Amino acid sequence: MTKPKPLPPLLAAEPFIFSAALRAGVTVARMRAGDLSAPTRAIRVPSAARIDLPARCRPYLELLPDAAISHGTAALLLGLVVPQRVAQEGTIHISRDPAHAVPRRRGITGHRLVLSAEELGTFRNLRVTAVHRTWLDLATVLTVDELVVAGDHIISETRRSFGIPRTALVRQADFERYVAGKNGVRGITKAREAMALMRPGVDSPPETRVRLLVHRAGLPEFTPNTPIFDATGHPAVWTDLGCRRYRTCIEYEGIHHLSPGQQSRDHERDLLTAELGWHQVKINRFDLAQGSNWVVGKVRHALRKGGWSPDLPGNPSSVQ
Repeated sequence: MTKPKPLPPLLAAEPFIFSAALRAGVTVARMRAGDLSAPTRAIRVPSAARIDLPARCRPYLELLPDAAISHGTAALLLGLVVPQRVAQEGTIHISRDPAHAVPRRRGITGHRLVLSAEELGTFRNLRVTAVHRTWLDLATVLTVDELVVAGDHIISETRRSFGIPRTALVRQADFERYVAGKNGVRGITKAREAMALMRPGVDSPPETRVRLLVHRAGLPEFTPNTPIFDATGHPAVWTDLGCRRYRTCIEYEGIHHLSPGQQSRDHERDLLTAELGWHQVKINRFDLAQGSNWVVGKVRHALRKGGWSPDLPGNPSSVQ
């Protein structure tokens, strides 16, 4: 069997469109060789090519230069937090203005969206919907809680006495103004419900999930990234979630807390937290797997030690 003639280096590196290959001098016969696959018409994929998500998206935008990567695909490119079912769905989401035909090709899901300039951005030279618009479009497929998890990640900002400061992908005030101004968009009601539950300062999705469980149980508000001050007024401990009124905090412990070094640091933090008069609740993935009653019960017990009671004014009488 005759070995296929080498492709030009730029075409051999990643998927390409048929017309680009013709312009580069590649023959039609060469593009029928066995070392090239065709995921859809007019696109070829070299067997040795690098096929990450941006490389998969690029030829579709070359075929549809007026379009933009959107929805779950844009979320993955932009590093947003989405459920596994979105991350693994496989299809590429592409949106065009309603004046154009909806994209219809194998391997893509087409949408029609009216997008302003501020709702568009770029990622590795790909035209994508901006972070805030992508989150809004996800409201059509995510639950409220999943939207809050994604939104908390977007607006998260931290300025602590340790570690690297974290800057929000979109500032909370800007995000709220944007969503408030979008009327008649699919998913807007759900998006606004989620927006009201979002809080800056969260470090991880499980922290958001714990906070939502506590909130829906009618317990007092817990604020992400809460400092506990020492006698001099300086932050001695930073808690994942804190309720200052009842001196109660929640720490979510991921798998990295199992290392000996981290366990030693956690022990010192726990002692200091207790010395400063706070009641600490530790939650891990095992606790979350037990369900909301288990998690809420642990938090309720700590709140009681801090002086909270369901019989206090403003607390739901249903909370026991």
